[in-house]
Amino acid sequence: MTLFVGLAGWAGAIVILASYLLLSARRLNGNSATYHVMNLLGAAGIAANSGWNGALPSAVLNVIWAGIAVYALIAHRSAQIGAP
Repeated sequence: MTLFVGLAGWAGAIVILASYLLLSARRLNGNSATYHVMNLLGAAGIAANSGWNGALPSAVLNVIWAGIAVYALIAHRSAQIGAP
């Protein structure tokens, strides 16, 4: 289990850094579902790792980060449904 949690943390960090790099390079739009999914998955991995290792400030930060990503995905979906 420790190996899995460690890999989740590293994968999460890589995914968040990749999403930021792609956003900065204008390969992703900050309003795209892909960007928000990447942030959700990355934050979930880091939150799991942080919580497992007792780093509560980091775990809470990443749970909130994931919550923001979920909110953005719902808003993105709602905008698509309401679009003509």
